[in-house]
Amino acid sequence: MSQTKSTAQRRRRTVDRRFREAKLLLRGAANTDHPIMAHIIPIRRCNLSCAYCNEYNDYSKPVPVATLRDRIELLGKLRTGVITLSGGEPLLHPELDEVIRIIRRNATLAGLITNGYLLTAERIQRLNDAGLDYLQISIDNVMPDDVSKKSLKVLDKKLQILAEHAHFHVNINSVLGGGIRNPEDALVVGRRAMKLGFTSTVGIIHDGDGQLRPLANREREVFLEMKKFEKRHFSRINYFQNQIANGQPSDWKCRAGSRYLYICEDGLVHYCSQQRGFPAKPLETYTVQDIRREYVTQKGCAPFCTISCVHQISYFDFWRGEQTLTVEPVPQEQLVHIKAATM
Repeated sequence: MSQTKSTAQRRRRTVDRRFREAKLLLRGAANTDHPIMAHIIPIRRCNLSCAYCNEYNDYSKPVPVATLRDRIELLGKLRTGVITLSGGEPLLHPELDEVIRIIRRNATLAGLITNGYLLTAERIQRLNDAGLDYLQISIDNVMPDDVSKKSLKVLDKKLQILAEHAHFHVNINSVLGGGIRNPEDALVVGRRAMKLGFTSTVGIIHDGDGQLRPLANREREVFLEMKKFEKRHFSRINYFQNQIANGQPSDWKCRAGSRYLYICEDGLVHYCSQQRGFPAKPLETYTVQDIRREYVTQKGCAPFCTISCVHQISYFDFWRGEQTLTVEPVPQEQLVHIKAATM
């Protein structure tokens, strides 16, 4: 494919995606009885084993595509705006392209969160053809270490291939905290992302409960510098992190279970990746009544939560919808724990 033709296709895709984003924003503002975003887990297995991550194992089989189709269609009936695939490592699913096509038939936008290791030019073109709208990669450091192998040194070639071939929006997320040894690495990663034409965000790694680990002084300085990189975009809403970076509770209305749904590989709806265990209700029985209940429910884990996707989606309704019900965070021993297989 010629460079001119590829550039023209990329521009058309960008215009089309922005139109659908505007449609999603308007619909989200007009009505609160539907999810704005849902995360689906198509496979729990991952090809990496980052020390801070509690969302993977090394043995799970992929969820059958027929099962995923049923779940995506149920989310479509709930009028879900964005459906994002994460894991584990979703690129390990052998029928991922078909899953993305199913999402595009049932939702406004399709997203993918990946560690990037399995990306090739051919794989990226298949994602283009499937209709992917967003892809995010988190890069934890410049050089791999025993905490994380998701390093710029390993992934930079993948980023170059993305810059050349991807027709979808690419965001590179840097991280601070959680044992990442060199805070300055986040700045290096962010600058490289922008040089390649991607957007750049920064996240704060949570503990095993999805709760805050306060940043050290240098980490906080890097965080504030990184915030300058972030472009205006509805998925870049991270205002809550300003409080978190200072180790202070964030005052916000968590809409998990309502505007944001996390559907695990077993098809259960949870608040988020770090509160797997509540409400833990099968998606096939999840209704508008559940959405309305969770919309007005305060979550006890919210003040020190670092789960950025939930914050971003909840920001749609920061100005309305007082929360009159309460629920405490699920005790850690009652949550769904994911462990790698031991030999």
